[in-house]
Amino acid sequence: MTDIDTRPVAIIGAGPSGLAAARNLDRQGVDWVGFELGPDVGGLWNIDAPRSTVYDSAHLISSARTTEFTEFPMPADTPDYPDHRRLLAYFRDFADHFGLRERFRFHTEVVRAEPLGPGRDSGWRLTVRQTDGDDDEVGRGPEADAGEFSAVVIANGTLSEPNIPGFEGEFSGEVRHTSRYKYPQELAGKRVLVVGGGNSGCDIAVDAVHHAASVDISVRRGYHFVPKYILGRPADTLNSGRPLPARIKQFVDSRMLKLFTGDPVRFGFPEPDHKLYESHPVVNSLVLHHVGHGDITVRPDIERFDGHTVHFRDGKTGERSSGEYDLIMLATGYVLDYPFIDRQHLDWRDGTAAPDLHLNIFPSARDDLAVLGMLEASGIGWQGRYEQADLVARYLAARRDDSPAGRAALVVVDDSRRGPRPDLTGGYQYLGVDRMAYYVNKTAYRDAVTGLVAEMTRAAGGEA
Repeated sequence: MTDIDTRPVAIIGAGPSGLAAARNLDRQGVDWVGFELGPDVGGLWNIDAPRSTVYDSAHLISSARTTEFTEFPMPADTPDYPDHRRLLAYFRDFADHFGLRERFRFHTEVVRAEPLGPGRDSGWRLTVRQTDGDDDEVGRGPEADAGEFSAVVIANGTLSEPNIPGFEGEFSGEVRHTSRYKYPQELAGKRVLVVGGGNSGCDIAVDAVHHAASVDISVRRGYHFVPKYILGRPADTLNSGRPLPARIKQFVDSRMLKLFTGDPVRFGFPEPDHKLYESHPVVNSLVLHHVGHGDITVRPDIERFDGHTVHFRDGKTGERSSGEYDLIMLATGYVLDYPFIDRQHLDWRDGTAAPDLHLNIFPSARDDLAVLGMLEASGIGWQGRYEQADLVARYLAARRDDSPAGRAALVVVDDSRRGPRPDLTGGYQYLGVDRMAYYVNKTAYRDAVTGLVAEMTRAAGGEA
């Protein structure tokens, strides 16, 4: 009989993934302590949290019923696409219902997570810093020892550290990333250029139509635009049964989209250089509506700045154009950011956009470290994160269970981690760009995670 490690698990982050981790560790009887920079649970969906990147008009881009936690459905009167206020209330209700809030330390920034030894499961020491919840206080103030922990679960999200590209020349107006945008009134009377045509960029361009003096959107590549409703139903609920093979689904859905949204090229967007679902689609047809009405002008890629003038150059035709602007809004996405831990512990090689983790969860050299929420997938919802958390919690519980059943369950995961990586693409050939570095197919991914949990259960002598 070996000594059982009774030190708690540290959870970093109290957003959807952090809450899922807390709930599932409770289900497995594993003690935990949570750390959250903001004033409450909710992560980025708490617009008042210091590193929240949500803006006032933000709503879900997947429907409520395909996004919610299965064991805790959203209220019956929830609209198909709820806004951030309803979502924050939902996460607060989730935390209260399962008694999670009191074990999170709010206004607490994790500064460092350091292993206590070279062993695979030596445990961790965390150093933290208290803040008052203000962005200006993050990174300041005295550091304190938060204690020792048997394992660390990183769940601080993927959408907090802005990706800021470089441009030739100097711009005389304001350059701002969408991470610092909150309310459309901030755009009032300004000549606005949105750079980037993803979901946030299109949302903010639509916001700007009603407040700005003019609105242009600069895009480097083409996108597939998916409406939120098809035939009066949320688009992501139409194929809720057995998924079609990738090529058939692309063939069918791309033709359906042309019936409902038309050809984006006709509206001035470039021809997409990828097939549908090989990059995250833009779930916003309002931007096409406003482009079609002349409210938004589509511009090609930026060539250089010159005072208030922005020069554009079409990468395909070489055609040049220019425009005058007061505000450039960079909708250029985010980079993964785990600044409190040495990258080597995450198998994160220099020059790569994401750690190389088994199932986007487990590093190779540590058994006491896991990452939750480092995945993007169309329609995977919070239940996909919950299933990640279920696997991690069972694994950490099995490491404490020195019984034949516990050891058998542990072997299943360890063998999976040492074996060949499962194909998580679902047959799609995803774009080879940084923002797709941790993209997965929701069905392939969820099958892999829940299948591993089922194998653990069978190995331990239970029913799958």
